[in-house]
Amino acid sequence: MSAVAATRRLDSLPLIRQGKVRDCYAYGDDLLFVASDRISAFDVVLPSAIPGKGAVLNQLSGFWFEKSANLIPNHVVQVGLPPDIETSDRDWFDARSTVARNADRIDIECVVRGYLAGSGWKEYEQLGSIAGHELPADLPRSAKLPEPIFTPAVKNDVGHDENISIARLQDLIGVELANVLEARSLALYAFAAEHAASCGLILVDTKFEFGTIDGQLALIDEILTPDSSRYWDAASYEPGKDQESFDKQFVRNWLEASGWNHEPPGPELPDAVIAGTQQRYIEAFRRLTGAEPVF
Repeated sequence: MSAVAATRRLDSLPLIRQGKVRDCYAYGDDLLFVASDRISAFDVVLPSAIPGKGAVLNQLSGFWFEKSANLIPNHVVQVGLPPDIETSDRDWFDARSTVARNADRIDIECVVRGYLAGSGWKEYEQLGSIAGHELPADLPRSAKLPEPIFTPAVKNDVGHDENISIARLQDLIGVELANVLEARSLALYAFAAEHAASCGLILVDTKFEFGTIDGQLALIDEILTPDSSRYWDAASYEPGKDQESFDKQFVRNWLEASGWNHEPPGPELPDAVIAGTQQRYIEAFRRLTGAEPVF
């Protein structure tokens, strides 16, 4: 960790970036990420918060970063608020904070899909393929794909990410790096899907972000959380219908039924949707880690 002042207040650290969910501060030469309880859907931050959500995201990401470190280096220095940082609600921030090395981000969402769901299902219904991947005809909704597929997107901090083909990815970042991102993403998905299966969950799809640290490729941002992934209950899985999920699909379903046009501002969530989302995030954490999140 880089040298910092003996003691400083969190609100005195320079705020580098406020994402949809995470706030990023400068902490010496490193970064301090604080996962808020904000929730976004369809790339819009909603006005309602999900109590405890930031703690679940931060601690579950920490679990996965540690578990996958033998597959690829990552940016994590420590999970938790550094001891030299003062704040009025230390426990709250400690549960939601991670110190990470500063990386040169590769502006690509590395999406891996193992099942037909979400936008992938919609594209398959229209085209019979997903992101240029030809698939068997007449697959039902929620079907398991013959093999996981890599479907990248160009990352936008404002507005919607743009789905692109692998050929377009190769044009943007070069064939060699594109191939490495695809191989690493598929390997991480296979590793995580195996662990999820042992916990009674299906890892439907997920997205990874990568950057370079001292010239070395590293896994960054968050990984394999209910915000960045879709998890289904394996015991109740049945192709051809919507599945019981442990992610923010519960919110998306309510938003779709509400008639909202996916443009800001988003609507307030009912109390029942907030509570149901909180319960699903906590249950995903419990199953995947065998522990309870600390709020």
